[in-house]
Amino acid sequence: MPKVVLAYSGGLDTSCSIRWLQEQYGLSVVTLTLNVGQPEDLTSVAEKARRLGALRAYVVDARDEFVRDFVFPALRANARYEGVYPLISALSRPLIARHLVAVAEREGAEYVAHGCTGKGNDQVRIELGVAALNPHLKVIAPVREWRMSRPELLRYAEERGIPVKASQAKPYSIDENLWGRSIEAGVLEDPMAEPPEDAFEWTRSVAAAPDAPLECSVTFEAGDPVALNGMPTPPVALVQTLNEWAGLHGVGRIDHIESRLVGIKSREVYEAPAATVLLQAHAALESMVLPRDLLHFKQTMDLKYAELVYYGLWYSPLREALDAFMQKTQEVVTGTVYLRLWKGHVQVIGRESPYSLYQKRLATYDVDDVFDHRAAEGFIRLWGLESQEYAARRRAVNLSVGVSEER
Repeated sequence: MPKVVLAYSGGLDTSCSIRWLQEQYGLSVVTLTLNVGQPEDLTSVAEKARRLGALRAYVVDARDEFVRDFVFPALRANARYEGVYPLISALSRPLIARHLVAVAEREGAEYVAHGCTGKGNDQVRIELGVAALNPHLKVIAPVREWRMSRPELLRYAEERGIPVKASQAKPYSIDENLWGRSIEAGVLEDPMAEPPEDAFEWTRSVAAAPDAPLECSVTFEAGDPVALNGMPTPPVALVQTLNEWAGLHGVGRIDHIESRLVGIKSREVYEAPAATVLLQAHAALESMVLPRDLLHFKQTMDLKYAELVYYGLWYSPLREALDAFMQKTQEVVTGTVYLRLWKGHVQVIGRESPYSLYQKRLATYDVDDVFDHRAAEGFIRLWGLESQEYAARRRAVNLSVGVSEER
């Protein structure tokens, strides 16, 4: 019997997909579940897949791989899509594609499958990743084909005895990994409706957050965070700890009207405590150590990098080339950023680096100022020379032909 490897989360869509792939395609289903930091008991998820008829259920602990190979490269690029979304799901999808291909090749499967919808971005990310890594594999997307609404899918699951966490009362679609938590569907589809408190699990509300702020520090080496409060901390533990600290203080809630790749606007709600802290700290350190022209140019490349990841082009030559550029810029992004977490806010309260371009003796207005103020006159004259000559020539020509300056 031909095989299909299904990216399996244990949720409503992928649980129904096991039965649907068997019923509609007559395929033997192998499931793959990646541990990227979601809170579920993945042993139970694998057992659930086997109970639903999966031939084999792979579980891979990919947390360290996820942070080192995907999250930290994005952090070096300060990657937020549209300046807001820290690419929570977008960063895990190329990793899922990588492992889908590996398991399919090991199993001799002709197909891979996923639980993404036809409206979303994740279908593009996974399928482009699979195509880049093994173009001979065929992709099946059950949710695109079955065309069931959320209530209809819940009935489908109930009729077949498929246990799911979603319900008509709380029909959220959840995706979680170490970099954050995505919450969709239900009342959240109304852009005028404030997200109910039961949608959030990682962050306290501002009202419930502690009255006393938490002060902490993050140390970076070559653009990567390596220590918290001066203590060396492995990547996964560092992100997990910041999720706890920042979530406790209500940091990391995001409510965004997002421009999806397929051309529609979507209301997206996220929790990203560690991502919010690290992105702000990293950008603050860069502003201290990168020369102005490089800093400003990199900011435009940061936006491009985020777009490529969001659009599913992780395995593109442009993204790889941008990674090389980012890596070069990070050679001097070493130092410590001091932060205050309080009532939903992250405040940078200090930063230091051996590569700091900030020199108090040049910046100060006090008596120990060593800046040569007399040099400014010549600088201004030369800096504006081209603009002055352009304006003078234009004025001379206009006057010679009788053109009004005020037209």
